[in-house]
Amino acid sequence: MIALLVLLSLVQVKPVPKPAPKPAPAPAFFVSTLPADDLRNKQAVLETSEGTIVLDLLPEAAPNHVAYFITQARAGAFDGTSFHRVIRNGMIQGGDPITKDPSQQAKYGTGGLGVLRFEASSEKLTQGAVAAVLIPGRRDSGGSQFIILLADQPSLEGQFTVFARIADGLPVAQKISMTPADAANVPAARIEVRRVTVRDKPPPEPEPFVDATPEELSRHRAVIETSMGNITVELFADRAPTHVRSFLRMAASGVYDGTAFHRVAKGFVIQGGFLGTRGPLTDRQQSFVRTMQPEFNPTPHDRGILSMAHGDDPASATSSFFIVLARNQGLDNQYTVFGRVVEGLDVIEKIEAVPVDGETPVTRIEVNRVRVTP
Repeated sequence: MIALLVLLSLVQVKPVPKPAPKPAPAPAFFVSTLPADDLRNKQAVLETSEGTIVLDLLPEAAPNHVAYFITQARAGAFDGTSFHRVIRNGMIQGGDPITKDPSQQAKYGTGGLGVLRFEASSEKLTQGAVAAVLIPGRRDSGGSQFIILLADQPSLEGQFTVFARIADGLPVAQKISMTPADAANVPAARIEVRRVTVRDKPPPEPEPFVDATPEELSRHRAVIETSMGNITVELFADRAPTHVRSFLRMAASGVYDGTAFHRVAKGFVIQGGFLGTRGPLTDRQQSFVRTMQPEFNPTPHDRGILSMAHGDDPASATSSFFIVLARNQGLDNQYTVFGRVVEGLDVIEKIEAVPVDGETPVTRIEVNRVRVTP
């Protein structure tokens, strides 16, 4: 018995070999099964807590990205998410499904990735481009998250897939980007994406007033709604038809909304319509800002006259206009008169009386909008 125990104690117990670990499965990338007609000529409408952003989807550039976005939107995957990262005038980031749960803020930016391969195209990473967010260092890691660019980013070319562009709502995206944020660009307030829907792209809107005769143009009036009151002007299309048509077109499309009377030259003019006083225009709005040839006419520059400003070249007028405060012969036949104030001279007096630093109002005089009547 003792000998048996000794023999057993000398037996070497060999470890049972373990199977080699299985390689991690390759990611299952999304590949579109949607018919081409389901991708072509589509727009995505993002209804946010700050306003609506409309995207033109680009299936010719990134068919799988567009199909995945459409599939996610139709499933309600974006509804109730938030823009969880903002860079002032640079970009906004959204689409992470984890952002539906405010208690998971520490994980924002980590969800919905790793399902799309990079798709190369000629689309540039310029203002208004919408591109897939990536896991750092992994070009084939797109998914539901996206960035909307508010400035050109040429250094990112060839790395990020552009699959859409802003068609409308660039000012809304700009506003979102200006939300106060911490050092990690996390916004202090929740910016919710309430709903995302996909629709057929509507046909192009006809250009406002393109076929109106001078007589028809002159029937309209423009109400300049300012932070100090309303100013109503009649328009002289019989004397300056191109200027009136352009002014009405810009007013009706919202070009002047959010501008300011940026110059108050007491006893001379108040000046507005300078686009540097407002946020970015949409592509459609920008298309209506056109350089005009002068249409000088015999109308004298008296108090209340509406005339178009220009640079050194008389043919450089675009959007900036001025209202005359007192008779000035030096402006006659140098600037194009195209209207006259018929209501709101008291508002002009109040604007003229504001404190100024040189000719710049100390307090901003907002042009909320220019409304066309009737």
